[in-house]
Amino acid sequence: MTAKPKTRKSPAGKKPAPKTKSKASRGTKGPLKKRGAKKPAAPRKKKPATQASAAAIVPNPEAEALARRIGALALDKKGLDVTLYDVRGKTSFADYLVIASGESDRQVAAMAEHIETTLKAEKGLHTVGTEGRETGNWVLLDYGDVVVHLFYSEQRAFYDLDGLWADAHREVLAG
Repeated sequence: MTAKPKTRKSPAGKKPAPKTKSKASRGTKGPLKKRGAKKPAAPRKKKPATQASAAAIVPNPEAEALARRIGALALDKKGLDVTLYDVRGKTSFADYLVIASGESDRQVAAMAEHIETTLKAEKGLHTVGTEGRETGNWVLLDYGDVVVHLFYSEQRAFYDLDGLWADAHREVLAG
C-alpha cells in the first residue's frame, strides 16, 4: 500500500494539490538560472585585408573580354547605364557581372536576343542558363564566369543590384 501525500484542506473544503518542495528547499543558491542561457559573446573584430587575400584573386582575361563584349552588345541595342562589375574574390558564382537597363520590356528582350545570337555566331558560346525572357522586366543570362542582368529601368531601381555590389570594382561603359 502506498502512502498518500499530505494535503491541507482549504477553508472552502476543497483539497489543494499535494505539497511540493519550495524553490528555496531544492538546494539552489541564489536566483534560478535558465537552462541554455549563455553569456553574450564579445563582438567580433573584422580581420584586416592581407596580401594573401589579394593574391587569391586570379586574373581571368577571357572573362573580362567577354564581359566587355557583352557590354558593347548591350550598347548596340541602346542599353542604358551599362555597368561592368569585377566580383572576383567576392563571390564564387562569377568573375564579372554586366548590368544594363532598357526603357521598355521589348528593348530588354531585344538586348538579350542580340547578345545571345551574336555570341553564338561569333564565338559559339551558349548560355549556361537564361531566366526572365518571357516578361522582359529582368532577363538573366549566365555565361559561367560572366553573368548578365538586363533590367527594365524601374525594375533596376527597385532591386538595386548596383547597391548590392557597391564594394566591387565598377566600370561604366559608354558608347
